[in-house]
This record gives sequence, C-alpha cells and structure tokens, in this order.
Amino acid sequence: MPKGKILVVDDEIKMRRVLQMILQKEGYEIVTSKDGREALQKVEEENFDLVLTDMKMPGLSGIDLLKKIRESDKEIPVIMITAYGTVETAVKAMKEGAYDYLLKPFEKDEMKIIVANALKMKTLVRENRYLRGELEEKYKLDNVIGKSSQMQEIYKILREVANTKATVLIQGETGTGKTLVARALHFNSSGKEKPFIHVNCAALPEGLLESELFGHVKGAFTDAVANKPGKFELANAGTIFLDEIVELSPMLQVKLLRVLQEKEFEQVGGIKTIKIDVRVIAATNRDIKKALEGGLLREDLYYRLNVISINIPPLREHKEDIPLLVEYFLQKFNRESGKNIKGVSPQAMDMLMNYNWPGNVREVENVIERAVILGSKNTLLPESLPLHLKKESDKMEIHIPPEGIALEKVEKSLIREALKMTRGNQSRAAKLLDISRNTLRYRIRKFGIC
Repeated sequence: MPKGKILVVDDEIKMRRVLQMILQKEGYEIVTSKDGREALQKVEEENFDLVLTDMKMPGLSGIDLLKKIRESDKEIPVIMITAYGTVETAVKAMKEGAYDYLLKPFEKDEMKIIVANALKMKTLVRENRYLRGELEEKYKLDNVIGKSSQMQEIYKILREVANTKATVLIQGETGTGKTLVARALHFNSSGKEKPFIHVNCAALPEGLLESELFGHVKGAFTDAVANKPGKFELANAGTIFLDEIVELSPMLQVKLLRVLQEKEFEQVGGIKTIKIDVRVIAATNRDIKKALEGGLLREDLYYRLNVISINIPPLREHKEDIPLLVEYFLQKFNRESGKNIKGVSPQAMDMLMNYNWPGNVREVENVIERAVILGSKNTLLPESLPLHLKKESDKMEIHIPPEGIALEKVEKSLIREALKMTRGNQSRAAKLLDISRNTLRYRIRKFGIC
C-alpha cells in the first residue's frame, strides 16, 4: 500500500520524471500534471495527501495554484519548487499557506525529508480534527442527560450561555457532572477550536499553584531553570476551568480577581504585564454561603465569578433521571466492551432507584461499567450490581413490629424524609413519593408537618 498520494506539477517533463522516479522509490503513489490548470482539475477530482509544484509555470503559476487549492482544501500541504533567484517569491508562498519550499538545484535527501515531514504534519492535522470531533460529540449539549425539571433548567441555561464569554460558576456535589457542564459550555461555543484548560485548584500547594496558573520566569525560584507559561496564558482566546475554586488561597484569589477585572497579570518573578482574553468557568463542591461566611471565599471574587450560576442538584433529588442515565451508560459500555446487554431487569432497576447515590452520576457510571463487564446475560440482573446497592435496597423494606404500627406514622415519616432530601421543595418531594403536589400539600396540613 502506498505511503501517500502525491501530485507533482511542473511544466518541464524531465523534472516531472525525476521527481516521480525519486518519490516512487520511496513508496509514494505519484500523479503528474504539466501545468497549474491541469493540476487544479485533478485536485478537484481526486484526493491527494501532498502537492509538489513548481513556482514558475505558464498560465496558472504555482502561487495561483496554491491560492486555488487553499480555497477548497485548507489542510493539504503544498511544497513549492523555485529557482535560487526567486527566494522572495517562495517566502510569499509561505505566507499564502505553503508548507515549505525547495530551491533548485536541490538534494534528493533534502526533498525526501521535506516531503516526509509534510505528510506527517497532514496526518497529525487529520488526527487532531478527528479527536476534536470526538470531543465535540462527547460534550455536545444532548449529553447533559435528564428529563427532570432541574436538569431541563440547566440545559436551557447551557444553550443560552454557551456561545457567550460570560463567566460561569458551577456548584454541585462531587460526581454531579460539573466538569461535563464546563466542557459542554466550551465545546458548544464559537471558541471551541481554542484551548480548554482544566485546573484543579485543590491538587497543588499554593506555591506551585501560583506558578501553574500564571507561569514564572527563569530564576524566580530554585527550580525555575527556564521561563514557563502559565495556564491562563496557554488558555488565551479559549476557556480556563478552575475546579474547586474555594481552595484558592486569599493571595491567589486577589490575583484571580485582577485577571477577571483587568484581563492581565504578571508571571511569578516577572515584571512584564501579560494581556489575555480568556473565558473563566469556576466550580466548587462546597456550600458557597458557608464559604463566604467563613472567609474562605472573597465576596468581591464571588460576585465576579457568579455572573451566571449553574447549580447541579445531587442525583437523590432527581431520581426520575436514573433510568435515562442507566440506559446511556449501558449503551456506552456495550460499545466499549463489545457486549449487547439490551436492558435492565425490574429487580435491578428497583435497586438502582432505591439507592441514594452519594457519588452521584459518577457513581452510576462506575456501577454500570462494572455490571456490563461482569454481566453474562442479555439483561442486567441484580447479581451484577455491587452488594452495597442490595443492602441499601433492603433498607427500604418496612417491617411491621409484633405490636403493630400506625400507617399514618409511617406516611408522616416518609413525607418528612422526602422534604429533607429536596430541601423543602414540595414539587420534587411529591415526585419522589409518586404523588401529586396537591396530595402532598393536603397530607402536610393533615399531619401538621412544618
């Protein structure tokens, strides 16, 4: 199989044959053209990995051919061949998008190296495009799963905010999907081709974190043996996601506040002011009110971060979304493992619905991955689920003591538990209990529940 398909363009038949002979010996498939117009027609009809063209040709010149190719294909590398006296023209070609140029007379080995490097570059560009497409597919808005009112509200905010540069603060327990939401905001924006830089503010000590965020100059501290750009600089024109923002020290919070207000900073040990244009998305699993009251988070920084607020509820507050999540992860791990588990048995689904999921969506993902790996049937059964889910499910059984128990007492206890889980939200509590909101309100009044 050829290593690549190359179009060789030159009005001199001898040069075409020489280039064809050299490149065919290297394992490439070679197509030739005698002028630019014929070459352009072939580019429109066939797929090439590389174009190697003479600069000066009658009719359509090499530069003109390059411009025409760039109009329809931004990625195919074009190498220009030119005489020594027209180096300035070759430089112009580079500015027009040529990959490189060769000066006549050129060495065979030099030409081979430039061609090989150009083809490697094209492969990398293709792979990068594929990986970016995979990321966009993975983080499209449809992957923020949930039919509950809470998740639909989050989905609505994402659609409205994604294509803006507004600063966003995401709040939610560990495992609720804060990183997924941050990436969805980025990959559904007009800046999705730009960098997305994720920084976990709790993962590094303060000294290292300052350098990680803002970079440092050589000699700024003992191990600073070279200049190093920080995450803010690397994220320029794109998005920086500051996870666990409350863990930033007061000093770093002040520096971050300046970045948000002035769009500038200095590196550690540096004096040069660096200007940036970065969208900031922050997240925390802490209680923001307590963090503000306890002095862990500056109020002025909070107001700068909280331009758009997204609160992701814990899974126990929107259990109606569990079947959707289970189906999504079932399909995902079926694809990855080559299995074909078509559904979940009613008993297994009861176990999944009765569990409170302290690890939230991330825990659901881990449980379903394990179940798919261990499952040997076409249906996911209870025995494929972890033992602690069964124990939790068993807890839901209500045993009547020998002396008996008042039904109203059990009902009152369940209503209180549902209201506690939903932080007093009667609509969500009613959904958990599978009754209407009016019925719930009637029973709250009947039992005198405050």
